[in-house]
Amino acid sequence: MRYFDAHCHIQFDGYDEDREVLIARMKDEEVGGLVVGVDIESSKKAVALAQHHEHLFASVGLHPNSVGIERFDTQEFERLAEDGKVVAIGECGLDYFRPENPEAAKQKQREVFQAHIELAGKTKKPLMIHARPSKGSQDAYEDALAMIESARNEYPDLHGDFHFFVGDVATARRATDLDFTLSYTAVLTFTEDYDEVVRSISLTHLLSETDSPYVAPKDRRGQRNDPLASKDVVAAIARIRGENDEVVREALMANAKRVFRI
Repeated sequence: MRYFDAHCHIQFDGYDEDREVLIARMKDEEVGGLVVGVDIESSKKAVALAQHHEHLFASVGLHPNSVGIERFDTQEFERLAEDGKVVAIGECGLDYFRPENPEAAKQKQREVFQAHIELAGKTKKPLMIHARPSKGSQDAYEDALAMIESARNEYPDLHGDFHFFVGDVATARRATDLDFTLSYTAVLTFTEDYDEVVRSISLTHLLSETDSPYVAPKDRRGQRNDPLASKDVVAAIARIRGENDEVVREALMANAKRVFRI
């Protein structure tokens, strides 16, 4: 592998017609991928894909926006996490963006995130964190980081990635001080909103991701995204930081291997 998409959802229905063709292209172009589950069904599909393709890996978890729909089945997720191709726990975390979310829903999210933290701690696998703060705030990051800091007392090796990071410089530093990585998508190809943070982070704590099928790069806006766009993300990070593309590619690939132990 030369590139690694640290967060994609190619098990989703939108890939049913050409999934195997896409996966073959990824292999040909030396792009590996972490297929991320958002509930039990999609987590099982992620594991199945990873089992059948050497360059794919899986993450299993319950998305915070689904905690009111689906119960977090501890035993089932523990069983899935035992698979050797499962290299992360999540997508999990806190989503405070939607104003209709009452405090009770946020509390439920925190309870389920705590269950993911405990599973990650027990299995020694990294967390794949979704944190989306309310508008004009860093609240979801603040709560998630506080929970991680507290959990470090019991699980000193707890680590992971904040996927699709949208936090500010101070929040980024707090996360990387805990040795968590921050991953960015092809949003970097069409906005400068995150450039300051991307420049401020040590290259050792950055990852590339696509969040496919979402957030296609600038030249494919409005279309379905795919893990091949991880190349666009690497190029954007190199441009923003003013660094050599190959140096950045090698560093991000090394980071993925370290974090996910692949």
